[in-house]
Amino acid sequence: MTDQRTVEGDHQVPTTPAALRKCYEAGSTVQELVEVSGLSYGTVINRLRSAGTVMRTSWETRRMREAPARRHLATHLRRLYEQHGATLAELAVAGAKTKRAARQLLIEAGGKPRTAQETLRIRSASKAAERQKLMAALKTKYEDGAAVSVLAAEHNLSTATVYRLLRQARTRMRPHGSAGQRHHRTVP
Repeated sequence: MTDQRTVEGDHQVPTTPAALRKCYEAGSTVQELVEVSGLSYGTVINRLRSAGTVMRTSWETRRMREAPARRHLATHLRRLYEQHGATLAELAVAGAKTKRAARQLLIEAGGKPRTAQETLRIRSASKAAERQKLMAALKTKYEDGAAVSVLAAEHNLSTATVYRLLRQARTRMRPHGSAGQRHHRTVP
């Protein structure tokens, strides 16, 4: 009554309990084993159980099959989170679909979720570095003779912001209306 076919064509057809178990544990579903072996669903289940196979749910099978892609995504999201200061909401947009899923993937990749205060601290530190670069660039151009209005237009800032950044950069300011030229008054 037990069909022990093992060879069909060039490849082996798993029909023994041990062969079925090996295929099942490698990720095949019961339905796939039924189609490959030609055995009935009940026979495949019985042989898997007789081989001592721990049966999994469809959810576990799906997760097992998605594992390599999921690990890759989790690693990518962790890199964004830790190296670039991304938030969970940004990770959700980057591929995790929801903030909850992003948090779960981050934990799976070995990351540790930050508090909101830690995220703000990281963001403000990176913005401060960008601000310092902008201030240095504005100072250099201003000292080379560029007008504040030109700098404001070039960097898409208001003139008040440019003045403030120049003051913070300790730039020696020219008198108003003398952009690059000195007006000398001659006394008659």
